[in-house]
Amino acid sequence: MAKTRAQIARKHRPGTAAAPPSAVPGKSQKTNAGLILIAAAVASLFLFWYFHLLTLGQMTQLSDGLTMPDMMVGGYDAGYAQRLREAMDDDARGQLSYLHRTAGTLFPLIFSFAWLLLVQLNVARRPLRWLLWSPVILFVVVDLWENIAIDTLLAQSAPEAGAVALASTLTVLRWVLLAVSLVAGAASVFLPRRVRGPAGERGNRDEERVS
Repeated sequence: MAKTRAQIARKHRPGTAAAPPSAVPGKSQKTNAGLILIAAAVASLFLFWYFHLLTLGQMTQLSDGLTMPDMMVGGYDAGYAQRLREAMDDDARGQLSYLHRTAGTLFPLIFSFAWLLLVQLNVARRPLRWLLWSPVILFVVVDLWENIAIDTLLAQSAPEAGAVALASTLTVLRWVLLAVSLVAGAASVFLPRRVRGPAGERGNRDEERVS
């Protein structure tokens, strides 16, 4: 069908050009990332409550009231490890090991994902971004290592001094890194924009590479 003069004029009018493809998708991607961040943050808060406050708290019913090693923020010694080992039977130790493999693994992974994304969305300068990422990455490694160390410790008939020292050190370091990670996440939001980098800095660099 032949086009009318009005249709041809509208097609070739300069002001009717389509918006750059990167404008809308970029905004949409940022919105999607924000929604993912909210979901991950809520999930990590739930897992923190479930693992630390609910299930590990209930485990004291299987250990004659002794606190689980994961919650000993200041660390523990061989005497505590021996008392805990004697108070918990095989089923109780198996239950703690199961918690470590499930909620104890999911929490650090989801928490770290949320915090890495938080820093990614708010910090444009790459060196600062890696600086704020580092405690979160270390937290994941130490947390997962601590789970293994505690299970290994409680599996020994007589906890060895080296195993106790390792598990205790990892527990203390885990809590320290968790606190530092929270501070890093807050810094990524509340540091001045001139420190974090202009909001469009990454986007401008990406556009230059594409062009």
